[in-house]
Amino acid sequence: MSFDSGPAPRAAAWRAVARCVGKTCVMLARSQVHLPRNNVGRVLRFADGSTARVYRETAVDRISPAEPCVLVVAFKLRLVRGKAHRFFEAESLLNTPLFVGFPGFVSKLWCAHDTNGAYRGLYEWDGAARAHDYAAALWRVLELVSVPGSISYKVLPGLRRDEVLADPARMAAAEGDRAWWRLLSQA
Repeated sequence: MSFDSGPAPRAAAWRAVARCVGKTCVMLARSQVHLPRNNVGRVLRFADGSTARVYRETAVDRISPAEPCVLVVAFKLRLVRGKAHRFFEAESLLNTPLFVGFPGFVSKLWCAHDTNGAYRGLYEWDGAARAHDYAAALWRVLELVSVPGSISYKVLPGLRRDEVLADPARMAAAEGDRAWWRLLSQA
């Protein structure tokens, strides 16, 4: 199953984000959202030659995914330069309600701007179609703050995030050796 990287229709995307925010508020009230530190500080190396530091991890209480998949999202922020990147990393915690309430969300590694200037999220999701629906809705949020043409996502069905971190070769490149989304190694 293949999913094209692209935006959802605006009205549908904003309705999905609104539902997500409502569900996230309930999850936060029930203490179902967590910020583990296990992966914070890891440096990830991608096939496009870039490296990025994990600055936050977010996970929710849920049973093991029935249909695991990895989702990789990348974008470049407009108007964020120098020390403003650190400010973005701190304030981005406020963006949590925009994703944890989406159906199927399991976890996210937040990657700081990489050596090419792109931010990445490395997610685990339950259900490739759900991951695609989230990423297509997220596109509409990101387009408000991102460099035009810089938003991309890749859904990789059948993979678990921790397995990919342990053995990046599981992310076989179907689109060439320098695929921006393919993890090569981590430290």
